Amino acid sequence: MRLTDFWERMTAHFGPAYADSFARDHVMSELGGRTVREALDAGWNAKDVWRAVCAAMDVPAELR
Repeated sequence: MRLTDFWERMTAHFGPAYADSFARDHVMSELGGRTVREALDAGWNAKDVWRAVCAAMDVPAELR
């Protein structure tokens, strides 16, 4: 998954303002105690990060 696809999905689920806030501020156990931004910066694959977000935040199937 490309980062542009990842951010489009984040925006579709959370909205344009909250997607960035969530990515910066929400620490997720699914990401080893990292935020979305920290995981991506650490080299995690965007698809794996998106799967973690989906699992943690009950993203509807049509947005997965």
